[in-house]
Amino acid sequence: MSNQDQIHPREKSDRVVIDNLLNAQPNDYHLVELARLRIRYHNFPGAREIQKDLDRVLQQWQLTEAQLYAKTREIHENGQVYRRKIKDQDQQDWT
Repeated sequence: MSNQDQIHPREKSDRVVIDNLLNAQPNDYHLVELARLRIRYHNFPGAREIQKDLDRVLQQWQLTEAQLYAKTREIHENGQVYRRKIKDQDQQDWT
């Protein structure tokens, strides 16, 4: 970690998600999670291990970043991956 590296406020909770992705097979939910985290950590000045592990997941799934984003755009167009039911109301959960 360089002197200018920062700690991302979501790093601890994101680590759990990334560890799950490293051991998972790609499905719609996993693909959108990977894309969401790649966007979150893109050009972030720190979290180097997380960034490396996100690259590893892409490699394991044999995808380029462009392919990942194309697939996730299609997933979001066709469905509601992050939709959850809360007290009879549909809400999107993007956290």
